[in-house]
Amino acid sequence: MALYLDYNATTPLDSEVAETMARCSEAQWGNPHSLHAWGRRARAAVEDAREQVADLVGCDRRWITFTSGATEANNTVLQGWAVADGGQNALLVGGGEHPSVRETARALGERGVRTAEIPVDGNGVVTPEALAETLATQAPVGLVSVMMANNETGAVQPVHELAAVCAEHGVALHSDAVQAAGRLPLDMARSGVAAMSLSAHKIYGPQGVGALVRDPERLPIAPLLHGGGHERGRRAGTENVAGIVGFGVAADQARHQRGPEARRLTALRERLEMGLAESGLAVTIVARGAERLPNTTCLLLPGAEAETLLMNLDLEDIAVSSGSACASGSLAPSEALLAMGIPAEQARSALRVSLGRPTSGADVDHFVQRLAVVAGRLQKRGAPA
Repeated sequence: MALYLDYNATTPLDSEVAETMARCSEAQWGNPHSLHAWGRRARAAVEDAREQVADLVGCDRRWITFTSGATEANNTVLQGWAVADGGQNALLVGGGEHPSVRETARALGERGVRTAEIPVDGNGVVTPEALAETLATQAPVGLVSVMMANNETGAVQPVHELAAVCAEHGVALHSDAVQAAGRLPLDMARSGVAAMSLSAHKIYGPQGVGALVRDPERLPIAPLLHGGGHERGRRAGTENVAGIVGFGVAADQARHQRGPEARRLTALRERLEMGLAESGLAVTIVARGAERLPNTTCLLLPGAEAETLLMNLDLEDIAVSSGSACASGSLAPSEALLAMGIPAEQARSALRVSLGRPTSGADVDHFVQRLAVVAGRLQKRGAPA
């Protein structure tokens, strides 16, 4: 039984999205910046998609800048802010951020930008108190970046409260909302967040397209890419029309399906964790004391190395992850887990299980049964004689 449980890494392309993209490639393939009819048709398609993405996150459509993905969006906001700021203020990022934020901050630090990490608690959460303390010790601060939901543990950050703290200090807040989109209610206009990053392929859209959502009055940035006046001069390069159209359809689906799907996935996640508790495995659920994404469970299985577990599960045709897909191939323990105070040895045993639209109760039961066999065998081997 082939079983995919790695939906936080990527989701399959929805059939309606694929069909819409195919029709777009046939009928709306013009350059959206050309003035003739072909260009106007393509431009109209892009603007319709912009409206759909804006509706998903609850913002002005003019705040949407289409990108090649969330990595570009995160780089654009952090690097673009650094250029516009000119080294006057510090950049703060949450502990355990996605590599596209964490490594960008490190690169900026190497270039002389003052940067600091906001500590997280044992559940991987940036508390308002921790943010306020870091703002006070690192002042003056110009930008804070804290992800909306952790891609490895599923821990949801109190973004509205963090935005209020930032507002008290006159600081803009950016949030990587990749895992939250389509899974949590988003209302950017009321959240206090100045910018957020999105990715189409996490919501059953195409890979290679995303968006930076930004209120330009609250967070001025310089463009990352220079060239023509595409995307209102914010991102040079001819738009990926079919990909953007697919993103729009996926965003529309995510907005309408979010509530019922979140409830269904929450029930499946609870079924999964109950099954693990009854399996006899030595297992710890990471970030259990925090609000979590409805589809995400991160496990620690002491005595079983994650890489060995992944290979054994792969032989069973079961796909899960040991953390962020963007950090795959690294033998180092997860920086997100280390930031939570989890010892390196335990962090190396972490598995991330993320559920999706096709996941059923039978799938969850099958996974628990096979994991109990595979991990149980490895844990027995690693137990002291």
